[in-house]
Amino acid sequence: MTDANVHLALCQRLLDADAKVVTSHPGHAGTRALRASTAAHGDVVVKIHRSLERHHQEVHAYRTWVPALGDRAPRLLATTDDPPAIVITAVSGVPLNERQLDPAAEQSAYQQAGQLLKTLHAAGPPRLEPDWTAWLAERAEYWIHQAGDRITAARRAEVRAHMQALRDLAPLPALPCHLDFMPRNLIYGDDGAVRLIDFEHTRYDLPARDLVRLATRVWPHRPDLRASFLDVYGQLSAVENEVLEHCAPLDFLTSSAQHAHRPRAERPRDWHPDPSDVRPSM
Repeated sequence: MTDANVHLALCQRLLDADAKVVTSHPGHAGTRALRASTAAHGDVVVKIHRSLERHHQEVHAYRTWVPALGDRAPRLLATTDDPPAIVITAVSGVPLNERQLDPAAEQSAYQQAGQLLKTLHAAGPPRLEPDWTAWLAERAEYWIHQAGDRITAARRAEVRAHMQALRDLAPLPALPCHLDFMPRNLIYGDDGAVRLIDFEHTRYDLPARDLVRLATRVWPHRPDLRASFLDVYGQLSAVENEVLEHCAPLDFLTSSAQHAHRPRAERPRDWHPDPSDVRPSM
């Protein structure tokens, strides 16, 4: 069976025996998806995860934190562990990074994004245990090993120094975090509303980590969007700015390691490595 047929069969088994294919999606990083039409729920998305871990994370997020976003996020309709898959309501619109907007509309979109993230972060109580700074430092060592000689010795030393500085800030509260909070996961609808999708990475973590990719990839060129976002999300404290500073090299490291082992066709369009820090393949 083709991927589309597998997805459709799942939708028909879990939700609507008369479901029809609307369009298939190439997915991202091994996760595959299909948009289908149903009688009871309109268009839905069938998503097969690349691992049970990602599947359980996304199901937990949809059941625990995503409802706080109301109609600004999909709703979970059905789930199965075999294969690890979910069916969710479809969100109409296009990713924010693919929508051409005038400056005022774009600033409004980033204000909405700030509200979405603020709401998600408030969807669960703060946690001080376990020590997330120590966990991140351990993960950094894992990704340094994964990256191998694709990163320079200077970059490895920089990441380790930042991880030690991050540990020196402990204890830091963790909150529910999206951890892939990027314009490609912010859907801009024809009604001007912004909605958040893709919760398979969502878990407790340091909330400033959700801002790292915006702060390093979007805001340097668009300070107006930073101002619009923070006007609603809230201004960052000195400690939050330090977390941003220390986690930015870790984000670069994980991206470098992940994309080094991923076929070029699967690499997202918003990934731009710094050639001074990544060694060419030999």
